[in-house]
Amino acid sequence: MAGAIIWCVSVFGSAALLYGIGVYAGRSEKPMHFWSGSEVKPEEILDIPSYNRENARMWKLYSLWFWVAGLGYFVNAYAAVIILVIGSTAGGALLVARYLRIEKKYRVKK
Repeated sequence: MAGAIIWCVSVFGSAALLYGIGVYAGRSEKPMHFWSGSEVKPEEILDIPSYNRENARMWKLYSLWFWVAGLGYFVNAYAAVIILVIGSTAGGALLVARYLRIEKKYRVKK
């Protein structure tokens, strides 16, 4: 029982945080940055609302791995752990690749 509580708090908390980043990105008027410590200047982005919408969608979709793993725990704990590991590693790589495509699409060409 304690393991299920710890699992739910950890996984659903992470999912909610990632989804929250997506909500924040979608509502932000300034361009959303991806890398820690980086800043995207408004004059570097062609269409800020579209850029932020795509960023928001990216983060919300990434949170799905965590929601599925959290719910999957109650069906099969081993499968849920596998989903979480794959989602965190391969999903993280896909997240970075997707952001780089978004940035390339909306960044002002020099």
